[in-house]
Amino acid sequence: MITKTHTGQVFMDQSNFPLAINAQDAPPRLTPSNYPLEFRNRVVGRRKQPLGDLFGINNFGVNLTRLSPKAVSALRHAHSRQDEFIFILEGYPTLITDAGATDLSPNMCAGFRAGTGDGHQLINMTDQDVVYLEIGDRSAGDTATYPDDDLKALLGVDKKWHFVHKDGSPYSTLSSEPS
Repeated sequence: MITKTHTGQVFMDQSNFPLAINAQDAPPRLTPSNYPLEFRNRVVGRRKQPLGDLFGINNFGVNLTRLSPKAVSALRHAHSRQDEFIFILEGYPTLITDAGATDLSPNMCAGFRAGTGDGHQLINMTDQDVVYLEIGDRSAGDTATYPDDDLKALLGVDKKWHFVHKDGSPYSTLSSEPS
């Protein structure tokens, strides 16, 4: 049996997961970032609404992400095993990669293959919000490198990101909160 709530969410009775929702109504991620404290202020103005998790999807993640004016999506990074894909819904972000800056607009998309080492990030250089979908797999053993920063991320068996310096030494446990 299928039921629909007053907010437009549709649930199947045999599951705790909705069949369909309005993505704009998805709850925001509670922890804006689990970067070490030294880096967190650089992603202020980014708001993620996890969508895939709401449906019990485990093999890949889907986020509806909003960047306020002048905000960035993440520190510029590259994954060893995780493919990533973005689709711009609203606004005009600038994609930064090793090749330089590329202006994007609604209905444009970009993909980032695992293992290339090509660091990427979006920057909202405009005075209007940018809204986009980001999709990435959840490959076990993934690492992320940050070419512009003394930072490396390791995806643990607990499926949480753990941050270390590029030389492998850990950041202080006081400077990083769990994701």
